[in-house]
Amino acid sequence: MGRHISFSNNNNAFTLELKKRVEEYFSGQGKRTTGSWYLYHKTLVLCGIAVLIYLFLLWNIAPVWVNILLCAILGLNFASIGFNVMHDGAHGSYSSKKWVNEAMSYSLNLMGGSVYFWKIKHNVMHHAYTNIEGHDDDIDIRPFIRTNANQKRYWFHRYQHIYSFVLYTITYLLWITYNDFQKYFSGKVANRKFSKMSMREHWVFWVSKIVYILIIIVIPGILLGWVNAIVGYLIAAGVCGLTLSIVFQLAHVVEDTEFPMPNPETQKIEENWFVHQLATTANFSTRSKIISWFVGGLNFQVEHHLFPRISHIHYPEINKLVKEVCQKYNITYIEYPTLISAIGAHISHLRVVGSH
Repeated sequence: MGRHISFSNNNNAFTLELKKRVEEYFSGQGKRTTGSWYLYHKTLVLCGIAVLIYLFLLWNIAPVWVNILLCAILGLNFASIGFNVMHDGAHGSYSSKKWVNEAMSYSLNLMGGSVYFWKIKHNVMHHAYTNIEGHDDDIDIRPFIRTNANQKRYWFHRYQHIYSFVLYTITYLLWITYNDFQKYFSGKVANRKFSKMSMREHWVFWVSKIVYILIIIVIPGILLGWVNAIVGYLIAAGVCGLTLSIVFQLAHVVEDTEFPMPNPETQKIEENWFVHQLATTANFSTRSKIISWFVGGLNFQVEHHLFPRISHIHYPEINKLVKEVCQKYNITYIEYPTLISAIGAHISHLRVVGSH
């Protein structure tokens, strides 16, 4: 892992003005930085849809093609709950009440994951060291996909822009069936040891994994048959994994984002943390209300990385402020106008980094 990475003090005026403008927005509008009834209503809708689809599938009265479609929608629904509910909760931005944030963050455990490890991997490492090879575990999907030029290249990476989307379909399944357990038994995330888990967290880890298997595999297997249950689950998990992967990749692994490395002697990044976030993060399709609703504002990834403790419902307004300050200080702001253009930028990046 190497020594602790630090960031320079360059562009302090930019950072101070940016933070001031955002603080003035909330104080002037009399708004909290956390979620509102808009987010709470969305939570009820998403969780309600998940329960209804699950129960309808167990009822087993629809044709096969309808059940297949519902399994795919359930996968999209799981991803959207992760984007909207779990993500804000785990960042402490869902509510001003800590216990509500904790409750919402544990929705990940109900979907098979472990929010304990996710917070270490994402909140601590990804947000602190975005796109820094060896420190940001979120960009480490080796050996099959080479996300940046600092990783070892193999011959098959030449074709990664073709096969990557197929591999994305297994990321969710791999996450909850292997990665979580690898972290649990090794005591490490990206080769960095984490603090000893409390007895409560040990219990939560194992109980939630068992409950998830009972709900998503065992009960459907008993009622519908094991083949039907497993095939339906694989469809939902594949769609969920593909969706999660695409949203993350479009935010950081595209042709315009950077993958800077620290000075080998000082372990310092040449820019300050805020400018580093702007250089390593991209927005996409911010004018689409449908996409913004579905992905929990994570198409405003720049704003999220600059202010991770602010709920995503505020990102459209903050986006305007960030762009104004960036333009004033001549700081590059990366944004793709549409989902298709962002996917194209991701494929182009994979092609280039896989060939050289």
